[in-house]
Amino acid sequence: DHLLGDYKEACREVVVGARERPFKASAYAVLLGGAYFCYRTNPDDTSFQTDLLETSNKLALLSPWIRSGMSDGHVQNLVRLRNEGRLRYLSLGVASVTYVVSYDPESSLYEAQCSALSVPWAELPGRMLDVGFAGRWWVLHQKMKDYDINEEEFKHLSPALVATAPPSVQETERNERLHRDSLKALVMEVEEETADGAVSVQKEGEIVAKG
Repeated sequence: DHLLGDYKEACREVVVGARERPFKASAYAVLLGGAYFCYRTNPDDTSFQTDLLETSNKLALLSPWIRSGMSDGHVQNLVRLRNEGRLRYLSLGVASVTYVVSYDPESSLYEAQCSALSVPWAELPGRMLDVGFAGRWWVLHQKMKDYDINEEEFKHLSPALVATAPPSVQETERNERLHRDSLKALVMEVEEETADGAVSVQKEGEIVAKG
């Protein structure tokens, strides 16, 4: 009963404080809501493994001639570390990090089994490979931008051509629509000409028959 009374008193103080300082209470509510959202959407180790395999499959479907060297190099390095058992995951509650260790913990090496030689916190920033936040692994996501564009193909172009902006999505869709419409017009024109030709042949046949 005493504990229940303390809980009721704490709730009453929160309500009274919110009425007396509404702006401060709103700020606290926003912060708590944001922290809860980050906690609920914090990606786990399984999501990183899944994203890594999906990006590796995407790159494998592309020809090496059009594959981005930066994307391919980053993903291949992660896959190699994963196969070596050297990728580690650490949850910070509202965010997560993936980092690399020197040895596979399953290895029988002394360095891998000695707890005194584990990664110290001071070295963790230098070993970080990715940061997970709000349901996404951001380094991997950034590295996979334009993964189907080989940067080496454009090195021979002049600076003016390199600086040109690619067409937007709206422009590309508009050009594709115009291209489809032009093909439809050509098909209709051919059908009309074919129909006219059939009528003329039929008329000539009738004339010949009458003759």
